[in-house]
Amino acid sequence: MTTNPAATAKAWPFEEARRLLKRIDNRVPEKGYVLFETGYGPSGLPHIGTFGEVARTSMVRRAFQELSDIPTRLFAFSDDMDGLRKVPDNVPNREMLAEHLHKPLTRVPDPFGKFESFGHHNNAMLRRFLDSFDFEYEFQSATDWYTSGRFDQVLLTVLANYDRVMEIMLPSLREERASTYSPFLPVCPKTGHVLQVPVLERNPDAGTIVYEDVDGSKVETPVTGGACKLQWKADWAARWVALQVDYEMSGKDLIDSVKLSSRIAQALGGRPPESYTYELFLDDQGRKISKSKGNGLTIDEWLTYASPESLSLFMYQKPRQGKRLYFDVIPKAVDDYLTFLQKFPEEDAAAQIENPVWHIHAGSPPRAEVPISFALLLNLAGACNTDDPAVLWGFISRYAHGATPEAHPALDHLVRYALAYYRDFVVPTKTYRAPTDVERTGMERLRAWLHDHAGETDAETIQNEVYAIGKELEFEPLRDWFKALYEVLFGQSAGPRMGSFVALYGTKETADMIDRALEGDFLAPEGETGAA
Repeated sequence: MTTNPAATAKAWPFEEARRLLKRIDNRVPEKGYVLFETGYGPSGLPHIGTFGEVARTSMVRRAFQELSDIPTRLFAFSDDMDGLRKVPDNVPNREMLAEHLHKPLTRVPDPFGKFESFGHHNNAMLRRFLDSFDFEYEFQSATDWYTSGRFDQVLLTVLANYDRVMEIMLPSLREERASTYSPFLPVCPKTGHVLQVPVLERNPDAGTIVYEDVDGSKVETPVTGGACKLQWKADWAARWVALQVDYEMSGKDLIDSVKLSSRIAQALGGRPPESYTYELFLDDQGRKISKSKGNGLTIDEWLTYASPESLSLFMYQKPRQGKRLYFDVIPKAVDDYLTFLQKFPEEDAAAQIENPVWHIHAGSPPRAEVPISFALLLNLAGACNTDDPAVLWGFISRYAHGATPEAHPALDHLVRYALAYYRDFVVPTKTYRAPTDVERTGMERLRAWLHDHAGETDAETIQNEVYAIGKELEFEPLRDWFKALYEVLFGQSAGPRMGSFVALYGTKETADMIDRALEGDFLAPEGETGAA
C-alpha cells in the first residue's frame, strides 16, 4: 500500500491542512465545502500584504486538496461598507472626497471617475490584482451581504445577544470609548454617514434599535437590510458565523482582535474559524512596516526587479518569523527560487512536496531553464558596465551555447530584472578599494593563470585555481581572499562564485578587468566615494 507523502509532510501548509481536517473530522461540512477567507479593507489599493495573505491561504488550500477530496472555496471579502475615515494621500479630487467622509465606501464617489463609487473602484483594483497572479478565489462584498439581506439573520442574532456582546467588548475599550460603544453602526438616512453613536433602546422582537442622531433627535431603525453595519470586531465575528468560515489568517497585530471576535462568534452560537497568525514585515532598520510611512517595498517595486514567483517564495518561507521586506532581500529570493526549481525534477515525491515550488505552483512547477544565477547576472552587468540586455546576452550565448532570449524567455526576464536592480541598487552603493600587497600578488597570479588558460570555460577548474592561489598565499580565513576579489574588482563585499563568473565573462575579459583594477582605474578620485 502506497502512503500519500502529503499525510506526513512537514511543510507548514500541510500542517495547517491537517489541522483543518481534524476540525471537520474528515467529513464534508453541512454547507457542502470547506471555506477559506481573506479580508480586504478597500479604503486603499491592494498592497504586498494583501498578496501575502491570499498567497499563503491559497497554499494551505492546495495542501488541503492534496489530502482530501472535500470541496473547498476561497472568499476574498471586501469590507466596503466601512465609512471613509480619512482622505488618502495618493488619489485625485481629494477635496471632493473630503465632502463624503464617514459615508460607506460604496457610497463615496470615485475620485478617478471610472466606477460607481470609491469602494467599487478599489474592489475592481483588488480583483485585477488577484487575477494578475492567477489566484483562484470568489470576490465578496460586505455591501452586497448587508443590503441583500444575507446578513439579516446574524444581525438579528447580534441584537438578541446584545448584552453578551457588550460584556465581551467593553473591558477591551478605553473608558471614553466604552461610554458610547455599540456593536451597531446606524447609517444615517439624512446624511448617509456611518454613525458611531450609543444605542438608547433595543427592540429584538421588532428587529430595531433607537439611537440619538447628531441633531439630538431619536431615530428608530432596523438593524437589517443595510440600515446598520457592525463595528469591525463584531462584524468579523458575525461574518464568520454567517458564512461559516473554516480558516482565516491574520497578522500578529490582530491577535487580541481574533480572541475577541472568536468569543463573540461563540456568543452568537457559531464556531470561529481555525486561525493562523503570521509575523509582520520589517523594514531595513528592523522597524514594523507602515503603509502610511512607506518604509518598505510595494508589490510594484518588487515586480520591477524580480518575478512574482520569487515574491511567493518570500511569503512561503517562515511566515511566523519577522523578516525584512526591503530591496536587499530580492537577489537571494530570486536565486533561492531558481535553486528550488532546479532541484524539483530530481527529487522523489516525498521531497517534492516539501519543496517550496510545489506550493508556489500549486503542485505543478514548470521546468527550469535558467543556467545562470541572478547574483551572477548582477556582477556581469557590473563588469560590462551596461544596462543593455543585448550586451549580457552576448556573454550568455557564449557560456550557454545556443541560448537566446526567444528560446529562454525566463532567463531573458531575469536579465532585465538584473539590469534594473543593478542600475538602481548596486551602482549607487559600489565602493572600490585598492588591494593590499598580498592581495595584489594573488591577483597578479590569477591574471597570469587566466592569460595562460585563455578560452577555459570549465567553471570548476577556474574555481579550483582561484581557491589554490588563496591557499598558497595563506589567507586566513580563505573567504578573505574572495572578499578581496569582490571589493577590488566589483566594489562590493559579496559577489558570485568566481569560477562561474569567469566562465561566463571570459578568461581574457577577466584578466583585463584585473589589470584595470590593479592600475586603479576603478578607484574614485580623492575626496569622492564610489566608482570613478
